[in-house]
Amino acid sequence: MKKSLLFLSLLLSGTLVFSQGEQTVDKIKMNGSDVSISHRHALPDLQKNAIEAYDSFNKYLFDPRRKLYSRDTDQSGKLAAIWTQAIYWDMAMNAYKLTKERRYRQLIEDIYQGGSAEYDHYNWENHEEWFIWDDMMWWIISLARAYEVTGEQKYLDHSMKGFRHVWEGSYDPDEGGMDWWWKQEGKTACINYPTVIAAVTLFRITQDSVYLEKAKKIYDWAFTNLFNQSEGKVADHKVGKNPASGQTHVYNQGTCIGAAVMLFQATGEDHYLHDAVLAANYVKDKMCRADGIIPGEGDDNPDNEQGIYTAIFAQYMVRLIEDGNKPEYIPWLKNNIETAWSKRDTARCLTWKHYTEKCPSGKPVSSYDASGLPALMLVFPAENNQK
Repeated sequence: MKKSLLFLSLLLSGTLVFSQGEQTVDKIKMNGSDVSISHRHALPDLQKNAIEAYDSFNKYLFDPRRKLYSRDTDQSGKLAAIWTQAIYWDMAMNAYKLTKERRYRQLIEDIYQGGSAEYDHYNWENHEEWFIWDDMMWWIISLARAYEVTGEQKYLDHSMKGFRHVWEGSYDPDEGGMDWWWKQEGKTACINYPTVIAAVTLFRITQDSVYLEKAKKIYDWAFTNLFNQSEGKVADHKVGKNPASGQTHVYNQGTCIGAAVMLFQATGEDHYLHDAVLAANYVKDKMCRADGIIPGEGDDNPDNEQGIYTAIFAQYMVRLIEDGNKPEYIPWLKNNIETAWSKRDTARCLTWKHYTEKCPSGKPVSSYDASGLPALMLVFPAENNQK
């Protein structure tokens, strides 16, 4: 997984109405096959557009042969980075939870099979394939979620085994926290907060208190070492005894929010919810443009993975709204959705990370950059569509 250059050198009230776009046919092409879209008539406007956006994302970026996602739309055959495939898998689960359609249930299984074939059958000990701790942890989270969504034991088995492997290799029993890599010193937000999320998810499934204790232990380390307790800003990394540093990223803010909200749910302790609100407010008030639009990070090089950061932020920001009962953030996210949707490439119904700029028509778009808006639309609280 690519991090900021600095670290590499050291190591989301009114009525919500959306246009239906240019699509008027009853079927679309997805992975070379006709797919019925008649289900849209039973969905509110937001969800109809979410499915349209997500189906287009799959049409242009899902590789049905390898059952994983391409890096971009240029048909080069190059796959997206290993860790980002887990985020795209979360999107498939969210589409299934939204619609209960069999094709999305099948997509969940297909992506699992694609990951198995591409990544040594989830052999966590293969450190050539799984070459860094946080790449594993993103998949460990998604595997646990897949079990929650489907009840398939194989997903849970892989997740538990992976969590044990990463914990044994990454956890620092002396100084606390999770190491980012076994070859280089440094502890990052992108392994520590996802570890909390994975642990609480596994606790929720198994009710094994060991997972909850590990989650609290890692959260406490991150709170002390990475979290600005007055502003809610999450530092990217900490190396040795040096102060925490690195660029602030929306995905780190997002996983901090997710970890805090999940611990609030698991423990009932209000201080976790307080932290989540601080982290969300930092994005809204400090990282966004004056009009509240979430930034699309990184340059437009197709290898730049930072475009996916907003998809991760969406996954966890909505948990604060729903599980933390903070509906006051809904207008902010609604504004982002409306703005980005109005700038889509109408010919392909693709969006990208620059929400205020027109998605370029006919030009290659990376799966990283195209993921943020459909990810947000799939999880946006449905009951707020008509408020």
